[in-house]
Amino acid sequence: MKVDAVVLAGAPNEGKLKEASPEKWEAIIPIHGKPMINYVIEALQNSKGVETIVVVGPEAIKKHLPAGARLVQSGESLTENVFLGLEVLEQKNKVLLVSSDIPFIHSEAIDDFLERCSELRRDVYYPLISKEANEQVYPETIRTYFRLKEGTFTGGNLLLASAEAIKNSREIMSLVISQRKKPWKIIRMLGFVFAFKLVTNRLTLLEIEKRAAEILGYSGALMIVPYPEIGTDIDKPSDLELALKVIIPNRGKEA
Repeated sequence: MKVDAVVLAGAPNEGKLKEASPEKWEAIIPIHGKPMINYVIEALQNSKGVETIVVVGPEAIKKHLPAGARLVQSGESLTENVFLGLEVLEQKNKVLLVSSDIPFIHSEAIDDFLERCSELRRDVYYPLISKEANEQVYPETIRTYFRLKEGTFTGGNLLLASAEAIKNSREIMSLVISQRKKPWKIIRMLGFVFAFKLVTNRLTLLEIEKRAAEILGYSGALMIVPYPEIGTDIDKPSDLELALKVIIPNRGKEA
């Protein structure tokens, strides 16, 4: 499967990370002297399935980006940035939306996700990481989990979808993006029965997929992946400390 990637890098450094770095934009907070976003871009560049890479962010970060990554000026919201990135693509491939704050990511994790997605004919794909897998690799991190019949999961920071599905789901996408840190609120959007099943640990992946398809008008798949790097983002000082400890200094492009 060949995809185009949109890296979302428009967030100003106005949250908890401001305590750990004076950089104006989160994407360029350095890890061992290299902007956080560059770890993400290099993983995409080394992925076998990624063709075009577009970064949506402020003009100020352009000088920090590696060769081969095109910058598109960001807008006022995350949802707007998704569509600004989409507009400059040919839209012949599916689109991989990627957060710029996942520097643990590597090409193997991206290729694994894309390979799993290629085995299903769907319009939208979203990765889930089990609590066990996450805590085995990154026991120090504090993640938001939700429990389904199949297990306990956290969401990833990637989303793969057809350009058509993205363009025709703007309103719902905006709601989902605004609640992305609170997955139980997203599930509540599916209706009372689904919310009740969630709190009683009886909701299944298949039920979520079917109900989401009814609402969106597009088929979707929740993909359980083995790489917690997909869901481990940097949004507070302790996360940055972990990155400085785990990531190899001056890590270049992967072999």
